Amino acid sequence: MNNNALSVDQAIKKLEYYCAYQDRCYKDVISKLQSLGMYQTAINHILDHLVANNYLNEERYAKSFARGKHRIKGWGKYRIEQELKFKDISAYNIKTALKEIETDYLSNFYTLAEKKWHSISETSLNAKKQKWTSFLIRKGYETNLIYNFLKDLTS
Repeated sequence: MNNNALSVDQAIKKLEYYCAYQDRCYKDVISKLQSLGMYQTAINHILDHLVANNYLNEERYAKSFARGKHRIKGWGKYRIEQELKFKDISAYNIKTALKEIETDYLSNFYTLAEKKWHSISETSLNAKKQKWTSFLIRKGYETNLIYNFLKDLTS
């Protein structure tokens, strides 16, 4: 360890603040500890401490991630699921997180889809459909949902 390396106690305090400020997942916390130059044994000890004191809770992280990304960024289930998988969140916690957005999922989708449809100033209907569909697929919405709504919009 170099001279400016943190002690385990200092790292614990720093990570308690880091996790209290915003929910974090294991992957975020481990990468933060590695960036602080901590050894694997210290990382394991700190993770145990954070979990035992409820600073680190993967289920809580997954739920707040799903709610936030859906409400603020308008992401669909598929995009949220992919991002959580990238963060190494368990399948059980991903499923639990997706239940968090079920109540307002469709209304948010319809609002976003309609707003986007009216904001596209394409003169060709096919080009407009293509831009709109691509946008919603990137947002992570299911294709059957997108195409069913497209039928309603164009009829």
